[in-house]
Amino acid sequence: MHVLIVEPDAALSALWARVLRRLGHQVFEARGQRDAVRTIRERAVEVIILDLVLEEGSAIATADYAGYARPDAQVITVTSSSFFSDGSIFQHMPNARAFVRTGTSPEDLAAMAEHYGGVLGRSSPGAAPGRRDAELPPLSGVADSP
Repeated sequence: MHVLIVEPDAALSALWARVLRRLGHQVFEARGQRDAVRTIRERAVEVIILDLVLEEGSAIATADYAGYARPDAQVITVTSSSFFSDGSIFQHMPNARAFVRTGTSPEDLAAMAEHYGGVLGRSSPGAAPGRRDAELPPLSGVADSP
C-alpha cells in the first residue's frame, strides 16, 4: 500500500513512517501542501495521513486536490487542536475517513491506514498494485447467467 504522510513535524512524520514501513508499506512524506500535491500527482497514494494544521498551505485544499486527482484515496486526519472536534471536518473533506488526535499511537494509526487502505479491493489475484478490481478486464469465454 502507498501511504502519504503530510505532517509538518519531521520527527513525528518519521515515527509514523517507520511503523508503516515496518509493516511493508511504501511511505512518502510531505511537510506541507506544495509537496503533498506534487506527491499526490506523481504517486498512486491510497491513504493520506493529513495533519489539519500545516505550516505551509491548507489541509482542506490538499484533501480537495486528492479527491480530484486520486478519488479512491482515503484520508485520515490528525490534529493536536480541538478545532473540528465536533465532526464537521467530514463536511469539509468528503474523502476523510477518520479524525484522530496527533498523540494517537503510531501502531493504531498504522492499523487505521491498513483498514482504510484495504477497503479498496486490491486483493484479487493478478491485480496490479494501484489497480482496482472494477478496472480488470472481464474473463473471456464466461457468459452472464440468464
